[in-house]
Amino acid sequence: MRIDLIIERARIWTGDPGRPRAGRVGVWGGRVFGLDEQLDGVSADLVLDAGGAFLAPGFNDVHAHSVWFGQTLLELDLSGAASAEEMLQRIAGHAASLPEGAWVVASNFNPLGIRGSAASRDDLDRATGGRPLWVKHASGHAYTLNGAGLAAVGIADHPSGHIDGGRIVTDASGRATGLIEENAMSIVQRYHLPDSRSDIVKALRAATERYVSEGLTSVTDAGVAGGWIGHSPQEFGAYQLAREQGALRTRMQPMIALDALHDLAGHDDDPVASGLDAGLRTGLGDEWLQLGPVKVFTDGSLLGSTAAMTEDYEQCPGNHGYLLGEPEELREKVLRAASAGWSLALHAIGDRAVDFAIETIAEAQRRSGAPAIPNRIEHGGVVRDDQLPLLAEHRIALAPQPFFITTFGDGMAAKLGSGRIERSYPAASLLRHGAMLPGSSDRPVAPGAPLGVIQAFVERLTESGAPYGPNERISAEQALAAYTRGSAEATGWAGRKGVLAPGMLADMVVLSDDLTAVPSERISQLDVLATVVGGELRHGSLDERG
Repeated sequence: MRIDLIIERARIWTGDPGRPRAGRVGVWGGRVFGLDEQLDGVSADLVLDAGGAFLAPGFNDVHAHSVWFGQTLLELDLSGAASAEEMLQRIAGHAASLPEGAWVVASNFNPLGIRGSAASRDDLDRATGGRPLWVKHASGHAYTLNGAGLAAVGIADHPSGHIDGGRIVTDASGRATGLIEENAMSIVQRYHLPDSRSDIVKALRAATERYVSEGLTSVTDAGVAGGWIGHSPQEFGAYQLAREQGALRTRMQPMIALDALHDLAGHDDDPVASGLDAGLRTGLGDEWLQLGPVKVFTDGSLLGSTAAMTEDYEQCPGNHGYLLGEPEELREKVLRAASAGWSLALHAIGDRAVDFAIETIAEAQRRSGAPAIPNRIEHGGVVRDDQLPLLAEHRIALAPQPFFITTFGDGMAAKLGSGRIERSYPAASLLRHGAMLPGSSDRPVAPGAPLGVIQAFVERLTESGAPYGPNERISAEQALAAYTRGSAEATGWAGRKGVLAPGMLADMVVLSDDLTAVPSERISQLDVLATVVGGELRHGSLDERG
């Protein structure tokens, strides 16, 4: 028999507990044909020599923002800015290259990384030469505008009125500082959005090219088409266009933002439901592009002290964050989406928000049954011990982001205190309770290269090197399993990808060494030699054998 591809002389970690290691893998029709002795007597159109390199199932990030990430690759990058002076210098240099009156758009700003005083809105006006400025915070939950930017989007110098679930921050005199939080960000987005389909395709091409260079073969986009996280009401259509044009280099599963859904008419026997026209819902699509869950924001961020906690933030008496809206109204919207067949993905960072998410998902499953693609909680910045068994009982996937610890850990520890960091972004305790543990980054909120996230799973060290909830550390092999078969389970693809076994999708990453065997500090330094998606080499190269 002749098949499409055989990769030989590899140190293969299959992810299959029944057959954990192998040396050869064959591919036919985009799927794994066999391993080792299953390939005896079989030839292939292409035979590649891995030269003893380490081969594993392709990485799968279940929570990233691909259009947003792609845009950051095309915008001014403020990551790593350590002072107001450095931030202002970068902005001034970029602004000088733009036409007069053009917007200066910057991404990846982390206010917790700024030493000393922050730049004022007047400082920012001087840096841009009067051009309007839009700074997107790395958290995704705040923007900073200068005075010209505030005026352009229609925010008064001394704003008045209340914004439910959001805030235009003012100083002691009532003057807008330029900081805009949570739901108030919609004011800025109404001015700038929607993005064009061609711009979205360009961002997706840039993002997925980076993904495959890092060994990612599947990614879930955590919110498109609505709310402050979306870029256009036609965003999923832009994903389809990107696929048709060959711009998608990885498999994609976009979530639809709750705000994109609307009430659906139906038969009197049908449940009261909300969704998309024609009843389109989670699961539509194929192994390359599939509608994921509906994305719902229940609270804010740790970085902005807006995540909803049951206890006050450390050194902030009276501030325990808040839910983004009236709980009963939000719960009813979520239940109506579940009635239409949508799986649920509830952003919940604080433990109070996790309570709300667990209760709402449990009620949705009582009413509508457990969906084929599991219901999920995104983040879990603080998860109490009493909540862990409920996640396992209701088969709710929790998607934590361990690289938040590497990037923002010192600031998060200061806000939470020593007790709560032991329950922050859990990993080991999820496994102990038999709950799902996928791999995810929330990129571009934090860096998203999978090897770095895997190292963070293992080490749990802050940017200063301090331990952060060390009892939640897991082994490198457990972290690799999370980024492969754990992610497949959380996204509804268990038994079809995430493991190298006959019949599985032939998605693979080839690394310069065995990440389960090297010292943990070396994991992020390994080279991605090749990435294979559906049996096709989409990054790197291996020697071809005659």
